[in-house]
Amino acid sequence: MKQKTWPCSSDSPHFSSLPFIKKTNNSKSPTTKSTTTHRSYFNPTPKPSTSSDFSALPYDIVSRIAASFTLPNLRAASLVCRAWRDALKPLREAMVFLKWGKRFKHGRGGVKANLSKALDSFLKGAARGSTLAMVDAGLIYWEIGKKEKGLFWYRKAAELGDPAGQCNLAISYLQADSQNTKEAIEWLYKASVAGHVRAQYQLALCLHQGRMVGQSLQEAARWYLRAAEGGYVRAMYNTSLCYSMGEGLVQSHRSARKWMKRAADRGHSKAQFEHGLGLFSEGDMMKAVVYLELATRAGERAAAHVRNVILQQLSATSRDKAMLLADNWRALPSAR
Repeated sequence: MKQKTWPCSSDSPHFSSLPFIKKTNNSKSPTTKSTTTHRSYFNPTPKPSTSSDFSALPYDIVSRIAASFTLPNLRAASLVCRAWRDALKPLREAMVFLKWGKRFKHGRGGVKANLSKALDSFLKGAARGSTLAMVDAGLIYWEIGKKEKGLFWYRKAAELGDPAGQCNLAISYLQADSQNTKEAIEWLYKASVAGHVRAQYQLALCLHQGRMVGQSLQEAARWYLRAAEGGYVRAMYNTSLCYSMGEGLVQSHRSARKWMKRAADRGHSKAQFEHGLGLFSEGDMMKAVVYLELATRAGERAAAHVRNVILQQLSATSRDKAMLLADNWRALPSAR
């Protein structure tokens, strides 16, 4: 799998319509009154509740609110009141179909992989209102070439507020290079604000490349960093490059090395190669050869040459130990 994630430079003008929310000092002097009214879309002034009777909510409203809930969240919400328990019954049933769909898709739980049965299960879950099942149904349709049906389910999940559906819909539009690229950026932004790390990474790429938005290295770097902090490996690698080159972030070789190692430890082959080179330059031959060996096994051909140079300088015992460490290496968990 190719891991070319760093975009080419662009001469597009700066983009300023997707700013980060900056914290401001809201403290005021006790003797000073403000006559200016501030409107905030992200931190609206809470309104006093007029009713605490949750059972009065219509069933369809409750179902829409809980459309992207997982089974534990559905069970907890069902305990609020009898009305919610009844309203959420279809979604709890959808979780059963979702579970079986994943079993059939991946051949788990004692069943053989069967894409047709997986799709049928996901569609039954989607019909009961679960956006999780909608996204999985869309994925299968997309994989088997029925992209229009895939887009239909992605959009339905996206409109119900599911970040994964929003992200998949946006990426589908971007991959198709269609007339919907502006809409794709809007969906990416919604999913990013909701904390979806893949959407944050894709939004950063668009900002970095100036694709359908003005180029803004600073905002791109911040979205890379946010996705990296959420565990997205490719974002960790790009965050390291931002710190290393001072693009969008204050140059810091220490931070660059930290994020490069994190990406390497989670299986990013280019990061393994570059981290291995860094260790080699510092004289840590054993660790360097392990990372270079991992990069070589992952397909980084240039890493093999440096690895061979180092191996010639090590004793037979050290070489065997390095290969054993590489054999036993396992990638740390990530949000890929």
